[in-house]
Amino acid sequence: MDVMPKPPLTRREREIMDILYRLRRATAHEVKDNLEDPPSYSAVRALLRLLEERGHVKHVEEGQRYVYTPVAAPSEARRSALAQVVRTFFGGSVEQAVTALVDTSKSKLSREELDRIAQVIERAKKEGG
Repeated sequence: MDVMPKPPLTRREREIMDILYRLRRATAHEVKDNLEDPPSYSAVRALLRLLEERGHVKHVEEGQRYVYTPVAAPSEARRSALAQVVRTFFGGSVEQAVTALVDTSKSKLSREELDRIAQVIERAKKEGG
């Protein structure tokens, strides 16, 4: 059985997911309170329901409230978001993305951070990358 990839998140859906990852768990009211220029409460509930239908969030009932949590671990979400950025802004080129990150951060990177990045690159070379 083939698993269909999840459609990319809209800007508002990504914003909601960012809030849920930051808070770890939240009600629709808490999500709305953390949104910039929030839509109506019912719109937030509808977006959370849609995110749940698509498998991004789940909820538990606590009394009268639904409390939402992300389904994916933060590390998985970071990888997915980064892959989307690489596809969107760098045409899928990891090399261009890494180069841009290092070029824009070089004055902020310590020698130790640069050494760790170099170690990751060396390990990738050895593993046949």
